[in-house]
Amino acid sequence: MAATEHPVFARVWNALAPKAVPRSHRRELLAGASGSVVEIGAGTGLNFPFYGPGVTSVLAVEPEPFLRDRLGEAAAETPAPAIEVVDGTAAAIPAPDSSFDVAVVCLVLCSVPDQGAALTEIRRVLRPGGELRFYEHVIADSTAGAGLQRVLDGTHVWPTVGAGCHLARDTGAAIRAAGFTVERYRRLVSGPGPGDRVGLPHILGTARA
Repeated sequence: MAATEHPVFARVWNALAPKAVPRSHRRELLAGASGSVVEIGAGTGLNFPFYGPGVTSVLAVEPEPFLRDRLGEAAAETPAPAIEVVDGTAAAIPAPDSSFDVAVVCLVLCSVPDQGAALTEIRRVLRPGGELRFYEHVIADSTAGAGLQRVLDGTHVWPTVGAGCHLARDTGAAIRAAGFTVERYRRLVSGPGPGDRVGLPHILGTARA
């Protein structure tokens, strides 16, 4: 089985994904995006309805075969913008240099093997001054919360269950370290609890290459 194939997780995620990110957060993530877009780790295509009229095209990259099939179905049901679904990873995006105005990652950078390599590859395919739109769960601010996240990562419990997902990553710092300038950034808690009071810490924002 290829490293990008996670058949059990993919089927579970297909069922859970609609509840993983509130629609209001997807709307905020993609508000005002325009031009050509690459969405990396596009999953089952739940972001597609939130691309506005300013978006001319979307290259939807998804390495997991089961999810990529669902992604193709979602693309076929989306009248606009034009969406092309392709196999690929965050570290190997099948596109030339400086191809896109916007790159989108939504619950992706937690699971890539090397965040620095992935973000360098995203910068490669963005045009100079292009945008990175991100929505990612990250390490907690509290000592206790961060400690628990590190234990779950270190014992490989969470990465094994979550197809490579890591809880304790400081993804905001990684984005800055890769040379992006963060222009909009906020922390939030997202999860199944009432009023978003119970769940994982997330960051949502925009950075410029």
